[in-house]
Amino acid sequence: MALSRKEAFQIQILQLTDALLVWLAFWIAWETRDAVRLKLGMGIEPWSARDTINWVLYIAVPFTPLALEFFGFYRRIRTKRTGQSIMQIFEAMVVIALMIGMFAVFAQLTGTRRLVLGIGFLLVFFLMLARDRLTAIWLNRKGLLETAKERVIIAGTGNEMTELLGELDPEITAGWQVIENFNLEQRPVDELFALLKKQSVGRVIFAARATGFEKVARAVEACELQGVEAWIAASFIRTQIARPVFDAVGDRPMLVLRSTPELSWELLLKELLDRVGAAFIILFTLPFWIYAAIGIRLKSPGSPVLFSQMRAGRYGQPFRMWKFRTMVANAEQMLDQIKKDHGNEMQGPVFKLDNDPRIFPFGALLRKLSIDELPQLINVVNGEMSLVGPRPLPLYEVDAFCEISHRRRLSVKPGITCEWQAGGRNKINSFDEWVRMDLRYIDNWSIWLDFQILLRTIPAVLFRRGAK
Repeated sequence: MALSRKEAFQIQILQLTDALLVWLAFWIAWETRDAVRLKLGMGIEPWSARDTINWVLYIAVPFTPLALEFFGFYRRIRTKRTGQSIMQIFEAMVVIALMIGMFAVFAQLTGTRRLVLGIGFLLVFFLMLARDRLTAIWLNRKGLLETAKERVIIAGTGNEMTELLGELDPEITAGWQVIENFNLEQRPVDELFALLKKQSVGRVIFAARATGFEKVARAVEACELQGVEAWIAASFIRTQIARPVFDAVGDRPMLVLRSTPELSWELLLKELLDRVGAAFIILFTLPFWIYAAIGIRLKSPGSPVLFSQMRAGRYGQPFRMWKFRTMVANAEQMLDQIKKDHGNEMQGPVFKLDNDPRIFPFGALLRKLSIDELPQLINVVNGEMSLVGPRPLPLYEVDAFCEISHRRRLSVKPGITCEWQAGGRNKINSFDEWVRMDLRYIDNWSIWLDFQILLRTIPAVLFRRGAK
């Protein structure tokens, strides 16, 4: 069966985990060999300088995951029975034991005692089984949570959509929350666009072989404008489209049109660095949190220290963003009057005003030092934001987007800093220019680019460039 990129990536993660567990098992066996001998009444055996476990690790660590994959250990984890897992692990252990035995004989390696090998293989067996069963339990529990499922739309004709879902492996579709079966023959593409905007969908799967190409192309364009992945049955489309990628859902080939970075080890590293980095920054900046909290209490008593607002996250999914409060308590209620009295210095749907009268003096200082942004690190730790990415906008500003293409900035996770902030945030007064910078970041994203933006952000904050 063909594997999708996502499935292949998940298997690689499990194989890496299992390789580490194999190493851990034999290391424990080596370190506890004397204790086990004493427990069994065998006495402590003298060890020579030739005694080693390294050559066993060179075989067991890399080849155990490969042997497990050969026997189907990483397939259908969610629905696989425990007995089947036990048999697959046993078969893989037999293969690895034969490899180690043959290597020991032909290379005349006698430096590893049989007791160490026995303990090691026993630990490998139970660690592999425990990891497999815990993974299955986690996947099944995750599958029961609607919030953890991937939100998808199936688009096409009625018969083809039903046929596609019927042919797919239930283990795959169990991780989906199918928002709607969208019939392209009976409904206009504008309804699909509105549905994507409303439901925060991650991808649309097209099963539309009998639907007119022009209508499918317009539906794909609606997906691309919002940065939503469009997965099209490969047998349907026969034309050149920008940045097409082949993937698979089960054993059905798909043509994917991506306008955002695809799943990779680099993205996984970004997620890890975001959460770990944010946690360390929180600890490092804790004195500033205390300073801000005390100052807000003294200079603006009777109001909360933290300000929260619903912002648009990835695909427009709402989330609650946190900041230190720098404005008066009823600042949001005053916004319309402020716009009427003072206007808007930013061209477009977003609002920006130097010397905003709603900001109290200590709040202005927090903004000048960028201390007011620190609570957003909590959003990063929670996985709602990234350290680097397009700035999250309030929901009402997102709803006011004039250009459809502006929504593509929602196709990635929002961030604390971005291109326009690192370069001096108040030098840009055009929202179109802001969006162009965000889309340039999305189209050229890399870990190295994130690192560059972070390095440029540090002096921008320290020397207060553009902060008001």
